[in-house]
Amino acid sequence: MEVTRDETGTRTGFGGARYSTTPIASSQYIDRFDDFAEFLRPRLVEAKRILTADGSLFLHIDYREVHYVKVMLDGLFGRTSFINEIIWSYDYGGKPRTRWAAKHDNILWYAKDPEHYVFHHDAIDRIPYMAPDLVGPEKAARGKVPTDVWWMTIVPTNSKEKTGYPTQKPLKLLDRIVRVHSDENDTVLDFFAGSGTAGEAAARNNRQFILVDENPDAMETMKIRLAFAQPEIVETAPKA
Repeated sequence: MEVTRDETGTRTGFGGARYSTTPIASSQYIDRFDDFAEFLRPRLVEAKRILTADGSLFLHIDYREVHYVKVMLDGLFGRTSFINEIIWSYDYGGKPRTRWAAKHDNILWYAKDPEHYVFHHDAIDRIPYMAPDLVGPEKAARGKVPTDVWWMTIVPTNSKEKTGYPTQKPLKLLDRIVRVHSDENDTVLDFFAGSGTAGEAAARNNRQFILVDENPDAMETMKIRLAFAQPEIVETAPKA
């Protein structure tokens, strides 16, 4: 964005000076939606409507938008329905020298009924203790239950799990959510399915799944990835 002094400009600076702004070419990513929360709203309204009485909503979002969306979800579900903010922490890519490197995403968990929701504590996968010598050999061998901070790497480039889809999430991440927060034969719905990780996690844990995405590349990726589950594929024509 180029900023120039302009007495008829729409922006006001120091001392009351007026400025105008002109968009210029940039190699940086620009968000598609000026108000991302409002873009999400109709989908989240529908998500709440079709949730079962003991169902949960998980919204994966980054640090730039999570505060706005959290306020919106509090309004839709009620603040008492907010159960956890899970931090998915990872370590990859470049690290700037002008600020702390942003190496986490946020996962907001809301239950439709905060007094009655599926949570299988015994299904939680255990992780190593950071200081095993402090807990003794028995506990160290069993591992500990994770907290609301989940340290998981992204999908490695040489992994058999890698589909090539740019926003692919690790299967382990969705597997934990599906196993702990749903029962067998429940249906998992993902409005932004991408590479289909939620669908694979559901299928491999004996859950049903509905995946939605408007990106043709996502659809092709999911067709290949989920062929083992023999899903029904429904394609709709784009709106004119």
